Amino acid sequence: MGSATEAPGKAVVRRPLSRDVRLFWCASATDALGSQASGVVLPLLLLGLGHSAATVGLVAGVSTAAGLLLAPIAAVPADRGARKPVMLWSALVSALAMGGVAVAAATGRPPVALLLGAVLVERFSTAVYEAAAAGTVALIAPPADSPRVVAGLSAADQGALVVGPALGGALYQASRALPFVADAVSYTVAAVCVGALKSDLRPGEEATAAGGAAQQPKQGAPGAQAPAGPRRSRPPRPALRAELGAGLALVRTSPFLRLVLIWTTTVNGVIVALYYGAVFTLQKGGHGGAPMGLVLALSGAAGLVGSLAAPHLAGRISAARLLVTVSWLLVPLAAALATVRGPWAYGGLFGVFCLLMPLVTVVLQSRAIQETPPALQARTGAVLSSAVGGSAALAPVVAGVCASRAGTAAPAVASAAVLTLLACWTTYVRVPARGVAV
Repeated sequence: MGSATEAPGKAVVRRPLSRDVRLFWCASATDALGSQASGVVLPLLLLGLGHSAATVGLVAGVSTAAGLLLAPIAAVPADRGARKPVMLWSALVSALAMGGVAVAAATGRPPVALLLGAVLVERFSTAVYEAAAAGTVALIAPPADSPRVVAGLSAADQGALVVGPALGGALYQASRALPFVADAVSYTVAAVCVGALKSDLRPGEEATAAGGAAQQPKQGAPGAQAPAGPRRSRPPRPALRAELGAGLALVRTSPFLRLVLIWTTTVNGVIVALYYGAVFTLQKGGHGGAPMGLVLALSGAAGLVGSLAAPHLAGRISAARLLVTVSWLLVPLAAALATVRGPWAYGGLFGVFCLLMPLVTVVLQSRAIQETPPALQARTGAVLSSAVGGSAALAPVVAGVCASRAGTAAPAVASAAVLTLLACWTTYVRVPARGVAV
């Protein structure tokens, strides 16, 4: 495993982030805020309109499955060079869909087919947007800025997790249509920001990695070279099946990307299982929804702090040491969650867990961007995000089975055991030095 690239004692000069990075961050932050604001009240809307809990669960399940299935497919045109149009139009479609939900919510009792159709269109479009956006960081920022950019995006997600539910709840109290209006506006802002990007988001030699437009020698300018021979025809594209599997093939053959896949998938699944374990425990203890809101707020705030601190720690601590240290620190935290019953204790331990996790995920994700060829950014990102989404979807089922058969502390005990295995593996795994150097 490697170490930090900066020599000890050498001052790290932080350049201002480019205009395109700021625009992309704004698009991601507003999108996340709007999604959190509407997502927290969507079940309330469906239940308030008389739909059953089974219908609410069906919408959530179909939406998750759609994201897992569509992301790899949408990543192919993004990697082929259509990243910006895919992001722009999917954001606009999501804005129209959420606008439709807002209109339906304001009209009294809309047909269930209309309401659910609009929700599913928004979920489909969001999955397409996220798949296309996965390769954007490498095309708008130089490699040295990747940790800062990834940390900013992670901080935006965590900040939205803190502010979004409260905003959505307040808007819903005023009018049940307002959270969806806010989400439609957030998608519109994201579309405007994406449309204003000046970077060439097409992978290839002509794309810049410094956050500006592609720079090529002009015809007749000094240093420009004339074509060496007749223009060669473009090689035929590989079959669609091969293109869909290209990201998976890269992850399978890259030791570092396998490390990213295993670590992030495992830890994200564990944190979802621990959350549902907290739900089961607090509900059994007679606590209502307010304590769970406290747990979510504390974990979101802690995750925000961890995301902001990650780039600073990455320049001072070996990434290999950070990975192993955090992996072992998560084990006693998960074990301790099996012994507590009160919301404050849960919130504190869960918050520390969420504080530590971004310290590693930001480092791993930024290095994964640098390790992935530009023409495979979206497809590789779709593989990683689909694996994380799959573990997050499976974790509540596993937690529920454990809690029903072995008690409410069982999800935390099982999570501690899984994290112990992960920590042992990260301690002894061998990956190329450049794979974990920051």
